This record gives sequence, C-alpha cells and structure tokens, in this order.
Amino acid sequence: MSFQRVPLDKFTDTFSNTIELSSAAIGGQVVSVSDEFFAEAFHLLLTDPAPSLKGQFGPKGALYSGWESRRHNPAHDWCIIRLGTTGIINGLDIDTSHFNGNEAPQVSVEVLHGSESEEPDVKDTRWSEILPKVNIGPSSRHLFKVTGTSGMNYVKLNMYPDGGIARFRVYGAVSPVLPLDASTIFDLAHVFAGGRVEFVSDQHFGVGTNLIYPGRGKNMGDGWETKRSRGEGHKDWVIIKLATLSILEQVEIDTAHFKGNFPESCDIRGCRNEVGRIDWNAYSGEDENWTIILPQTKLGPHRQHFFQLENVENKAFTHVKVTIYPDGGLQRIRVLGHRLSGGVAAVDTPTPTPTPAAPSLPETRPMSSKRVIPVLPLTPEAFAPFGQVIQAYSDHAAAPRGIKITPANGGSASKFHKISLLESSYVSSAGATPGISVYRCQPEGSVKNGCLELKVLERHPFTNQAFIPMGAGYGEGLKDPGQQYLVVVAHNGLNGRPNINTVRAFIASAAQGIVYNTAIWHQPMTVLGEAMDFACVETQIGDGSTSDCEIVEMDDVEDMLLLRLPAKA
Repeated sequence: MSFQRVPLDKFTDTFSNTIELSSAAIGGQVVSVSDEFFAEAFHLLLTDPAPSLKGQFGPKGALYSGWESRRHNPAHDWCIIRLGTTGIINGLDIDTSHFNGNEAPQVSVEVLHGSESEEPDVKDTRWSEILPKVNIGPSSRHLFKVTGTSGMNYVKLNMYPDGGIARFRVYGAVSPVLPLDASTIFDLAHVFAGGRVEFVSDQHFGVGTNLIYPGRGKNMGDGWETKRSRGEGHKDWVIIKLATLSILEQVEIDTAHFKGNFPESCDIRGCRNEVGRIDWNAYSGEDENWTIILPQTKLGPHRQHFFQLENVENKAFTHVKVTIYPDGGLQRIRVLGHRLSGGVAAVDTPTPTPTPAAPSLPETRPMSSKRVIPVLPLTPEAFAPFGQVIQAYSDHAAAPRGIKITPANGGSASKFHKISLLESSYVSSAGATPGISVYRCQPEGSVKNGCLELKVLERHPFTNQAFIPMGAGYGEGLKDPGQQYLVVVAHNGLNGRPNINTVRAFIASAAQGIVYNTAIWHQPMTVLGEAMDFACVETQIGDGSTSDCEIVEMDDVEDMLLLRLPAKA
C-alpha cells in the first residue's frame, strides 16, 4: 500500500468529493478499544471539531474531547471502528487538536471487510495495513492520501505507544446499494445510495455533506447553514451528484431545527453530465445546462416540505442544484425517483450492490396511457398555489411566517388568527350568504395495488371553500396521522378545463383542514380508512343552486391519472 501526506491547505482539492465513511452521523461506531481511561474513543467519530476543554477536570484528570489512554503502555493502544457504510477508502485525517504533551507520537491504520454480526478482534488475520507507522505531532491535523481499498467496513487505528487523538476521519466513496427493480422509487441523493455533495457556495455554520445523511439531525449543527447575506439579490446553493442517471419525481426539503434562520424560498434545477469531475465554479450558473424542476417556492420553519417536481417527464438527470434565497439553513434534502432501466452508478462511485426488488407499484413510471401522480404529505408551502392548510402548531416557531398567535382561554390555549379568509364574488342580487354545512364521507373503496384513479374534478368559480375534519386531532398531522383523506387539486387550463400538468395530490390527517382557493379544481372529498365528517364553510346561494359547482369527468382525458398512495396510507 502506498500513501502520501497532504498539506492542510490542499484538503479541499484532495478530499472535497469524498464522504466521511467513519462519521457517527452515518452510523460509524467504535466496537472495541484497548484502553480509554482518560477520554472515551467515541469522541473520535464526532462530526464537530474538537473543542478546547482547557482548565476543566474530572475525577480522572484533565478533560479532553478525544480518545486518550493511560500512560506507559509497553506495546501500543488500538481502536476498532465499524464504518457507517462499506466503501472505498482513499484518505485519512488524524487530528490531535488540544493534545499537547499527551498526544500519540505515532500511528498506523489497518482495514478489513467483515460481517457486522461477527466483529473482528485485534488479532484477526484479515487486517491489511493501509498506513504504516508514521510520526504525528501535537495539536494539529495530519492528512494522508492512501491507495484506494474497496469493500472495506472496519478500520483499526493504532497509536504507539499510548496517548491522545482528538478526531479520526476516514474519507472515501460509498459502495452504493441500488434496487434491482428499475421502477422502484428511492432517495437518489442519499449517501448510502452513492449520492455526493459536489459543490457548496458557503458552509459557514454547517457543512453541505450533512444534507444527504440519514435521519433528520439532532440540532442545527447537523445541517447545512450559510452565513447571513447583506447584498441585494444574494443566494446560496449546493450541487448534489445523484446515485445514478435517473428519472426524478419528488423532493423533500427539511428545515428541522431551523426556526428563525430557514431560507425564505428555494428552487431546484437538474442537469445531465456524465463526463467526470466538473469545475462547478464555472458550471454553477443558471444557464442552458440546467433544467428548472422546482420553481422558486417559499419554505417554512422547522418541518419537512414535500414537492412534486416539474419538467421531469422523459428526462434523465445526474445532478441537482438546490438554490436557497437569500441564505439560511437546511437539514436534509431527499431527491426521489427511479434509475433508468439498465442504468449504472454515476461517475466516480464504486460498483453498486443491488438489493432484492421491492414489490413494484403499477406503472410507477410515466407512460403515454397512464400518468402517475405521487400523493405527498400535505404541507402549507406545497399547497399554497391552491389554497391554505388549516392546522395548529405545538411549536409556535414552526408556524408559517405571518400568522398571528396569541394566548387564549385564560392561557390554556393558543389562537392562530385568520389563517384563511372567506371569499365570494357573487353579485348582491344572488342572495349568497356564508354558511356551514356538514359532509359525511364514506371511505374510498376503489384503491387497487396502492393506486386510485382520478375520475372527477370540480370547482367553484365564485367562492372559496373550507373543509374542516370533525374528528380528533393527531399532533402535527404527520407523526401519528390517525384518519386520513386525500386532497387533489389542479389549476384551470384551456377551455375552462383542468390543466392536467398542474395536478397535485396530498394526503391530510384529521388534524389538518384545507381551504380551496376560488375556482381551483379539486377532487371531491375522498376519505381513506373509516368514514369521516367534515364541516364545510362556504358562501352559498340560499335556494341550494348548483350554479357555483362545475364538474368534469376525467374519462375523456388523454392520459389516465393514477394517484399513487404512500405505503403507510
């Protein structure tokens, strides 16, 4: 095995396109250690830089954020680490920050591939050295580029003879796991699928790589956050390489923990580039290389946003660019779609490992005779072009910006003021008045193989219309949804008919009401599971006239529209 030292100022040039395979954020874990008397070895894998704990003492002595063993080891100390995922290892970062006089003077590194159910021990004959014994110094980072070793999932860090190391980072490329069935929808940006953050305009407070990690993060430090901008027209962006050449369908933008510093809005573009590494500084403009797949859309604080993508039919992409306006923080980005049939992993990733095919949904790929609309969780931002979402928020900071919130009922309640207003364009002679009706809706019985055909849309040209579930609420509507119903909407098109290209579908819970804007096409109330009652608030003509209800049967639409329900619906 060959290696070379890398100067710290060459870190970006050398390792910017790698993944930190050892990071605790993706599941890296210490499985055994020879000694950790003064400081526990789990610190090695933490994502944050090691802080100084100078002047702080515990029962065993001075405190350090790192791994520190006892003195006077006659041989050497070691630590065995299971990587967060199997991959090719091509870089090491051994950081002795704040260890000065008690640092490990020498280290070596070994690797192997083993079963997670049978952890290797220190004497395992399969260990292979990728970094021979080298000298390291106090309170500094030591970078090494090593010969690529594929399929490794265990690393052994040796220090001679004892001492302390603050952080240990193993860089490389993930061995991606892709579904065998080309129609299976999965997160193409996910680190375990081989997604990779290629370029970030700014990462002052949080690094861009966090965006593709598992989970939702425990705080803002687990996400990507840029510094505050002061110039007019500012924006920041991140470019993500997808797992493979793919057809895209939907995206999730998560602002968890970002309550006062989430971006005002974002847009997403896609491109296809299979030529290898790219100078993204020269390729980051919004030119003909990029296709807009999500127009600039407002975001909200501290929640997941789900959006159906546009301009993606019959187009394949290798990269997406997410632009935030003007700055702020995101926790995670999920880009869902399916790989091209016969497609392979994108450039610079190891050969993918296929997984058994999941049960395929009917026609998950758009076809000329059947168009599939994904049913996404209902959120205020995605529904905003069609109306308003009526719901409360246990964390007031998560409410959409501009909603007035005051205490009520002697402090036992919170009031969310005027989330929506009633609208009516009836002439005064029509005798229309606001009113409340009740709909008792029976559950939809024609769901087949997880899909429901869209058969009817209606609209009300003179008034908006609110539907408020009359059952019990369940949290924020996404954690424990309880009873559920569908919300399907579309904008008006030519000849007073729905514009099929604008159809969007959402799944709502009993904790969420909805208001359809005036003249928005929508599917009649469709309940899943059990029967449900809705209070309908609208402006009505006193004689029960149907002049404000236009109905279109979808039988004569060129493409059959199938609503694909989430698996848990």
